[in-house]
Amino acid sequence: MGDLGRMLVFVGGLLLVIGVVLIFAGKVNLPIGRLPGDIVYRGKSTTFYFPLMTSILLSIILSLVLYFVNRMR
Repeated sequence: MGDLGRMLVFVGGLLLVIGVVLIFAGKVNLPIGRLPGDIVYRGKSTTFYFPLMTSILLSIILSLVLYFVNRMR
């Protein structure tokens, strides 16, 4: 039970850090969600948005974070 508690505390802390980074990224005008390679289609009455490059970048960052967390164990 103790291991589950530690893991939940770690995941909560990680989510807190990610949230703070996203808040500061919005204030600093980092182009998260508006990177080159994100697909935007604007029709007459519809808008389709697919953040392709943002998804790839977040995937790489999360993969590296989880790799290092796994190495620490």
